[in-house]
Amino acid sequence: MSTSRSLTIVGIILLLWNLMGVMAFVMQYGMDLTDLAQTDPVTARAFAAMPAWLWIVYGVAVAAGMAGAVALLMRRAICVPLFLVSLIAVLVQFGHTLGVTDLIAQKGLMVAAGFPAVIILIAIVQLAYARSMATKGALR
Repeated sequence: MSTSRSLTIVGIILLLWNLMGVMAFVMQYGMDLTDLAQTDPVTARAFAAMPAWLWIVYGVAVAAGMAGAVALLMRRAICVPLFLVSLIAVLVQFGHTLGVTDLIAQKGLMVAAGFPAVIILIAIVQLAYARSMATKGALR
């Protein structure tokens, strides 16, 4: 498979992934915490306790990831710093959430940190992929 074709396929996959992140942000930011508390009081408390700056970091993470995926599809080297910003924001977001709240104590390590670990891994992979495409000269 050519670099151009694989870049397009990976770019579309990353675009869809990051679009899901944007949708999750919008849904979580606008959710009714009273309704959530009836099914998952621990998560409802964590969302209620999120400081405004952390919501901003979360927004930066998903916006930079989305912009990075679009830039990758457009073959633009700006995707590399965008994916880096997204990764840093993801690390700050989950570092605070898992390090400051009692989610791990309440839900256990695997439940509380499992999906964040997947998100961090994908953020690392998308950055590494973009860097490799830039190194190969596939981005301008």
